[in-house]
Amino acid sequence: MNANGVPGGGLAKGLAITLRTMTRRSHTQQYPDVSPELPPRSRGVIALLEENCTVCMLCARECPDWCIYIDSHKETAAVPGAARPRQRNVLDRFAIDFSLCMYCGICVEVCPFDALYWTPEFEYAEYDIRDLLHEKDRLGEWMATVPPPPAHDPNGEPAKEEAAARKAAGPVAS
Repeated sequence: MNANGVPGGGLAKGLAITLRTMTRRSHTQQYPDVSPELPPRSRGVIALLEENCTVCMLCARECPDWCIYIDSHKETAAVPGAARPRQRNVLDRFAIDFSLCMYCGICVEVCPFDALYWTPEFEYAEYDIRDLLHEKDRLGEWMATVPPPPAHDPNGEPAKEEAAARKAAGPVAS
């Protein structure tokens, strides 16, 4: 007996909900045939813009899972007029092990040179877990799918860089 005292009342109520649901159309999307509509700026996989990477290692140090592997070497470049040649780091290897990654986005946030981006690409499943270690070539291919940044609000405050550039340029004659 239920709270109303009618035997089988709960069963009847459950069957009524089931019958009502069976008469509605389903909202299922047929995934492989129909691509899902992802929200803008959704997080899928991390892409690498190799030209911006200065091998500062911040992303690898801040990663809580230690799934970013970076190797580099130093090159010397002679600068005309300089007292001594300059050294710069050259990226040899940049790999992310997506079998370990928890997609927290800390690496993207701490990168001071905008070398890492979120891309909405989510179809990168592999049959073997060892194939989820993606090197810089594969990470660079996903840069084509990175959406452009959202437009600035025209009524909002300008960026600090824009304000500093306008201040340095002086008053504009009109």
